[in-house]
Amino acid sequence: MHTTEPRPMSARRSDALSGRARVPGDKSISHRALMFGGLAAGETRITGLLEGEDVLRTGEAMKAMGATIEKRGDEWIATGTGNGALLEPEAPLDFGNAGTGVRLTMGLVGSYDMTTRFIGDASLSKRPMGRVLDPLKEMGLQVLSAEPGDRLPITLRGPKHAAPISYRVPMPSAQVKSAVLLAALNTPGVTTVIEPVATRDHTEKMLAGFGAALEVETDAEGARHIRIEGQPKLIGQTIAVPADPSSAAFPLVAALIVPGSDVVIESMLMNPTRTGLVTTLMEMGADIEILERRNEGGEDVADLRVRGSELKGVTVPEDRAPSMIDEYPVLAVAASFAEGDTLMQGLEELRVKESDRLSAVAEGLKANGVDCEEGEASLRVTGRPGGKGLGGGTVKTHLDHRIAMSFLVMGLATEKPVTIDDQTMIATSFPDFTALMTRLGAMLD
Repeated sequence: MHTTEPRPMSARRSDALSGRARVPGDKSISHRALMFGGLAAGETRITGLLEGEDVLRTGEAMKAMGATIEKRGDEWIATGTGNGALLEPEAPLDFGNAGTGVRLTMGLVGSYDMTTRFIGDASLSKRPMGRVLDPLKEMGLQVLSAEPGDRLPITLRGPKHAAPISYRVPMPSAQVKSAVLLAALNTPGVTTVIEPVATRDHTEKMLAGFGAALEVETDAEGARHIRIEGQPKLIGQTIAVPADPSSAAFPLVAALIVPGSDVVIESMLMNPTRTGLVTTLMEMGADIEILERRNEGGEDVADLRVRGSELKGVTVPEDRAPSMIDEYPVLAVAASFAEGDTLMQGLEELRVKESDRLSAVAEGLKANGVDCEEGEASLRVTGRPGGKGLGGGTVKTHLDHRIAMSFLVMGLATEKPVTIDDQTMIATSFPDFTALMTRLGAMLD
């Protein structure tokens, strides 16, 4: 997909943004909806699915293992194989740039007595898979072949009979936790995941919704113990996917930094494991009004009214990182317009995203005149209210959709335009980004 010529794009200082924005469905929930729908007995009906390339790759992988998945009108219909009945895929599963899809699927197939080969694009092939494979090996998985550092292409062989484990997750990672819980679906007995720091809990919520016997307890130290009984019968469900907070972050920050803006973001997921950015921006003085809180499909959802605001720098607590890990690039952009310093800590996870996201953000900020200091796992940004003297640089995106969108947002409020070297990969998570931002009044070309 990234063999196409790079297509640069620039963002220029814009007049006040206004209107209503409905961003794509949540990426985490969309991946899991196709995965669990493709596994559960009977029919699963999904509305609001994020139709980005990453999510559709997960759907293709489930089809390669025996599920039927098709779009009818506004709905996606998945007819699953039944839990425990996935088929060995005949060809390698190509996940393109989908880190979530590949790691969760490794967990799903990790307890099956079959051989599965995983491939991906150049960006995904640089990302280490070892921390997902480590607990799966304890359950009986064999890695038949892999590139150095546990990188793709990887060929896995599952055990004849998987063994349940109790696994303490060494670092906050919803993907590692989810991979173990998915492997447990085809493993007899009780598997336990111990999570010292809570991460997004969509896997637990959705598995329970599909009929898995799963319980969560928090111990005296605040660690979550998630226990799942193996080999449950999973039954198809109806799922309405709420708007993705990580995608909503772009119009949200744009409305805050472009003076006079007034934008409503509709039906945003307000799951407390995902709202770190909103909490942080409000601490910075953002005018964000939370309207019509409601529950849709087991998840909290609300509309957000966002107005142009004068922001102040803050220190973001380290323990908030898991609830906003994908939002740090766009938070760094917001911090560039705030008065004073913003310090972000606990960012080691950003080093192993689509790119070394921490370095990519720091480079992009510096290229556009922002004073910032990159630490091993931290970033300090010194803002310039009004964007005085900022912009004028070209940002290397490193094939990373979030870097691309974050710096396009930046250019809407800087004195000089901001250019990104390539926009093609934005389609992986937010195919409608340019059209949506333009409708609100953003100057993108």
